[in-house]
Amino acid sequence: MYDVIVVGGGPGGYVAAIKAAQLGMKAALVEKDEIGGVCLNWGCIPTKALLKNARVYQEILKGDFFGIEGIEKNNLKINWEQMGNRKDMVVKRLVNGVKGLLKKNGVDVFMGTGIFKDKETIVVGDKILKTKHLIIATGSRPSIPNIEGLYLSMEKGIAITSKGALQLNAVPKRMVILGGGVISVEFATLFNALGTKVTLLQRSSRILKDTDEELALALQKHLIDQGVQIITNCQLKKVEEDKVICQVDGKEVNYSGEKILVSLGRQPNVEGMESLGIVYDKKGIKVDAYLETNVPNVYAIGDVNGKYQLAHLASAEGITAVENIAGKKSSINYKLVPSCIYSFPELAAVGMTEAEAKEEGYDVVVSKFPLSANGKALAEGESIGFVKIIAEKQYGEILGVHIMAVHATDMISEAVVSMEMEGTVHDVAKAIHPHPTLSEIVMEAAHGAIDKPIHY
Repeated sequence: MYDVIVVGGGPGGYVAAIKAAQLGMKAALVEKDEIGGVCLNWGCIPTKALLKNARVYQEILKGDFFGIEGIEKNNLKINWEQMGNRKDMVVKRLVNGVKGLLKKNGVDVFMGTGIFKDKETIVVGDKILKTKHLIIATGSRPSIPNIEGLYLSMEKGIAITSKGALQLNAVPKRMVILGGGVISVEFATLFNALGTKVTLLQRSSRILKDTDEELALALQKHLIDQGVQIITNCQLKKVEEDKVICQVDGKEVNYSGEKILVSLGRQPNVEGMESLGIVYDKKGIKVDAYLETNVPNVYAIGDVNGKYQLAHLASAEGITAVENIAGKKSSINYKLVPSCIYSFPELAAVGMTEAEAKEEGYDVVVSKFPLSANGKALAEGESIGFVKIIAEKQYGEILGVHIMAVHATDMISEAVVSMEMEGTVHDVAKAIHPHPTLSEIVMEAAHGAIDKPIHY
């Protein structure tokens, strides 16, 4: 009898299992595919490894800007196989590290599909596992809409998902990307940087519909400037092998590519849970503030609960669920979950957008500071972007921070900590930031929310 069985070994599941063991519980982890889940094996980590390759390639192309001579740009080549090998090496090292952590903490790992018999019984192969508490961390998968011809194109290997894009044998000369969300933007960034002619088709009027509008439009303009063709207000009609037929501004238009990347959202993996009696809908399993489902002692974390599809949130939910099992009332403030987009430059945000703050009735002050006025950004040749702070006017409480910068995903943590402590722009402005650093733009924007920035 286990105290906790976790089904799903992604960043939510394996963290939950380790935390349970650390709190003295007898814990088991069930995983049908690869430890680390989508994030470590086919998502977050491999894409970031390839994006680094692409960034290095772009840096070499800009060698003359930095005073480096002798680079024969016409002879530069992309060794996609070697890039893939480096990606696989990074993934293997991290996955092996997680396996080692599970073993070190005494978590029993069962590889195979977990079949739910009831809330206390999981069958894996010929093994019957019993548990007092169950944590469901089965994740999500790409959502494939019923578009005429799309499935046929996928069967022929032309239309692919993000996982397929990581397994390509070569960099395609032309690619059409369906969708304008985070995954679409990151792959558009990657392949455009490697020389692919990328066309991104977006149904709404702009990419990244859940991102602060000013930030999203700034990145959209930059991607277009870098050569990505972005078609907005595009209604997908059908797919004919390598051709996508759409309606744009009342006219039928065709776009073709060697590969068609389908990135039109994800759906939770809730199949096979009927015996548990848990409540779920198309977004995911319903949970309360403590991540418990309608069935006592059954919890759901990560993508499968339909809140946000973020690896770092899944990990935080895993810890939270285990703490609740251990008797500590623990919950997550979902208003302070940071989001990151690994484009060139990166986007990162936490808290409310400007529009959301106004909709909720706050008297807001908005302050922005550009990278073009930052010494470190200019020295590094990375002056595209800005930081935007949304604060409550009377007391200066920070409501949201949005960053477009080369290291935005690292910089956003300052804002997360500040907001977690209910910090104000006065606190951030008062905190001495090292010089020269990109982080100074956050301090400068805080000064701007109070009065005026110093260097702009």
